Amino acid sequence: MNNLAQLITQRAEKYPAHKYGMIGTSQTLSDLTKSAALIAASLQELGLKSGSRVALIGINHNSYLVAWTALQFAGCQAALINPSYPPELLAEMLLNLEPEAVIWVGVVPNTAVCSGVIHIDASQASDCLLQVNGCAIDIPREAISLPGLARQHGDVAGFMHTSGTTGTPKFCAQSHEYFIRLGRFIADSLAFCEDDTVFAPLPLFHINPLGYGVVGALTGAAQFRSTEKFSASRFWQEVIGESVTALILHAPPVEILKRATTPADSKGHAVRIVFYADREFLEDYQIPLGVSAYGSTEAGGLSHVWMWRRGDDANIPEGLSRYGGRGRHDIEWRVSAAGEIELRPVREHVMFEGYQCGRILNNPFGKDGWFATGDLGRIDEVGNLVFIERQAESIRVKGEFVPIGYVEDAFSKIDGIDDVAIWRRPSELVDDEITLYVVSNEVDLNKLGVVRSSLPSFMRPTSLVRVDQIPRDAGVGKIRRRQLGEARIIEEYVL
Repeated sequence: MNNLAQLITQRAEKYPAHKYGMIGTSQTLSDLTKSAALIAASLQELGLKSGSRVALIGINHNSYLVAWTALQFAGCQAALINPSYPPELLAEMLLNLEPEAVIWVGVVPNTAVCSGVIHIDASQASDCLLQVNGCAIDIPREAISLPGLARQHGDVAGFMHTSGTTGTPKFCAQSHEYFIRLGRFIADSLAFCEDDTVFAPLPLFHINPLGYGVVGALTGAAQFRSTEKFSASRFWQEVIGESVTALILHAPPVEILKRATTPADSKGHAVRIVFYADREFLEDYQIPLGVSAYGSTEAGGLSHVWMWRRGDDANIPEGLSRYGGRGRHDIEWRVSAAGEIELRPVREHVMFEGYQCGRILNNPFGKDGWFATGDLGRIDEVGNLVFIERQAESIRVKGEFVPIGYVEDAFSKIDGIDDVAIWRRPSELVDDEITLYVVSNEVDLNKLGVVRSSLPSFMRPTSLVRVDQIPRDAGVGKIRRRQLGEARIIEEYVL
């Protein structure tokens, strides 16, 4: 099997009645692929060819899955982008990506963010309806060919962007081999089979729900469900109603569920395994198996996993969920003398291809093929990986990585602010809260509030600290974020 189009069509032929879509809908794998094939034919009529680069900006929806599948059938490179980013950040990212078209699902198309290209509203793609540059178009009655079936394993299938912690988010190029190998690793590790229903309620532009959930379920011949928006109050009802057997989660949703739901809410569920092991979660909700892991979009999606059974405990100071465990057979790994996790693919195209900048693919691998992850780890007494913390400066709020440079730039434009920096504080939900540090004679809270409210909720600082100086490196002037807490505080506000 060389590509995602082959994987999807083979599964649809063998399991046409499998449900593949949002909770509460009746979309089958057969329906999805038939709609996607016709949408792919439309894309070809619009001039998009095998290898064309297309941005997909949208929310979780049946039409999102149809649009992504159509791009694979058409042989296009699908760049999946967070729809909640502000227009000016989207414009900067798309300028870097240089797509030939932008597909929008569930959000109003904003043609201003990328001029001179085709803009397609695919919000009704699951009903075989498209609008191009604001006008409805006729959809072909049949798909004559699916160019995606001819894509090679090393060809780029798409892009996912990084957190953008030191500037504009970067696009990671991912090959078909990347997804095929990741899907097999997930399906084997979690033992997916045709009797399983996989539920991944997170935004589909992330590697977790798309790579582990969609591609993993396809590989394991399982059914797949997602939801338009994660809701703790509806979670267990959805899990029970859809007979879900496998969950793809991560730390924040697990913490939210532990606080907002009770074991009684989950009574009657059929979940046998959950990705992201948490001892308390397994115990309280009576789930037999949990998985801890280590990985990243760059590192093949996932490079290490470990299986836990309910009742297991381990003396791991970093916490059970940070136990990466054993590595994949197709990715080598080591921990450097400085404690940084380094990875190297055993075979071509298993990890990401590099960072795409326009038509240039920047190679981040060392001359000996090792990729420095920027993460700190250690090797335990039996030779397995323990993840300690992100070495890179990153802030994650509500499961989303915050583009630090973008947020700082927004606040730096306020009159009277001489210098600005943001950094993280622990929140009650595992991930972070944002603290805004400013150097200013006085802070105009009204102007600051206007800027803050213009940002997506996950980018908004929860506290403001006025300091006498932002700590910076003497040579290049880079902010020393870990020293921000040591700066002399003049005043502090809760926002």
